[in-house]
Formats: sequence, C-alpha cells, structure tokens
Amino acid sequence: MLSRLTRPQFLAVCGLPVVGLLATAVFAPLPFSVARPGLTADVLGEKQGAQVITIEGAPTHDTSGQLRMTTIEATGPEASVHLGDVLGNWFDTDRAVMPRDAVYPSGDDVSEIEEYNEEQMKESQDAATAAALNHLRLDAKDVDVQLRLEDVGGPSAGLLFSLGIIDKLGAGDLTGGKVIAGTGTITPGGKVGAVGGVPLKTQAARRDGATVFLVPKAECSDAQAELPKGLRLIPVTTLKGAVDSLEALESGKGDVPAC
Repeated sequence: MLSRLTRPQFLAVCGLPVVGLLATAVFAPLPFSVARPGLTADVLGEKQGAQVITIEGAPTHDTSGQLRMTTIEATGPEASVHLGDVLGNWFDTDRAVMPRDAVYPSGDDVSEIEEYNEEQMKESQDAATAAALNHLRLDAKDVDVQLRLEDVGGPSAGLLFSLGIIDKLGAGDLTGGKVIAGTGTITPGGKVGAVGGVPLKTQAARRDGATVFLVPKAECSDAQAELPKGLRLIPVTTLKGAVDSLEALESGKGDVPAC
C-alpha cells in the first residue's frame, strides 16, 4: 500500500540526493592542479654553481644582461584537489587552476612523470642547440654546446636556451644589459611554440627583475590578461624574429612588435 506524501515531505525526500551530490562534490578529489609562479633561471649565468651554457670549439664573448627562463610550480599528480581548493584559488591572481592532464600529460605515476619531463627537457635542449647553430650558420660537428639546468623539466625553455647560445657566440649583445625573460618551445628549424601557464610565468619574470618578456604570439592574450606592471611583452613566432626584436630593442632602431 502506498501512502501519499505531503509537499514538504516530497521536497525533503527529493532534496536528499541533491544534498548527497553536493557533499560528494565538496569532498571528492577533482582532476585539477593548482599552479603558481615558479623559479626563473638566467641561462647566461650559473645555477647551483655550474654554468647553464658551456661552449667549446668556437670563440665566445662575455654577456652583459640576463636571459631568464621561467617556470610554474603545480600541486603534484598525487595531490588531492577539492572543490574548496578550486574555488579558493580561482580568483587569486598568483594562482591558477589547471586541468591535471594539461600539467601532467604523461599520467599520475611520479617516477614516470619525472622521466617524461627529463626526456622533454633533453629533446628541447637538443632542438635549441640545433636552432641556434643553424641561425649562426655554425657546424654542429665543430661546436660542442652543453646545457645544464637541474631540477627543471619540460620543453618550455627551448627559446631561451637558443637565445643564450646565440648571445654567447654571436657578434652582438642581445640583452643590452637588460633582464629579459620569456618562454616558448623551439624546433631545430627555429619555430617557436606555445607552452601554457604564461600569466604565472610573467609574474615570476617580473618578480625576478625582468622588464621584457618574450611570449609565443599565440599566447599574447593570455599574457595580457594579468600582465604585471612594468613588464613589456614581445610576441615571437620564430627564433629569427626573437633575435631581430631584441636587436631592435637594444639599438633603438627598427620596429619592436607588441601584443
């Protein structure tokens, strides 16, 4: 025999699943990572007591400024991120909530992720060296370039590695004594690619003294969204374009592109 529910009883019964779903949403781990501005490193200088770029087989010259590669720091793949964490960091300008797959595309196993990031860094360094030597028309068989940057993985320092090699081997001074930062992948042919996390990287760059930031052109709008005061954006699509822009900026002659 079925009894008829009053309206308050009906609402109470129907509300139970909703309350249960809300409770699950609040306490269940979500597939996100919370990121913040990470370290920066001058590829023209030292890190942990060792030169980031060492070159043999060709003459080099002293450099006057800095070329700082930038990173983000994110919660680990094993970390539990809940709805409260997402809401609490959503409107924080020095935090970003990102899909975990965008930060850790290789899975959840920490050792596998570290191995993947190391492989990405090695491939990036090889591509950066090839791109720089191709730009300078130098034979890779005669010039030995070694890149060392501990505790940093992934491909996003490629552009800055290439510029650092060119600055050490080339005839001019790319930085003009300035602190220049940036991000971007690089191919052996000198094409610059997007990387993600740019708003956080611009904050890291300004925090560490940069006044100029090289950004993949496709990510100009992301970089402008929360651009720190005093940081000038220069969009790039190729290594040659980045070099031309820095030379124009240093000499005061020629056009310097802007986002």
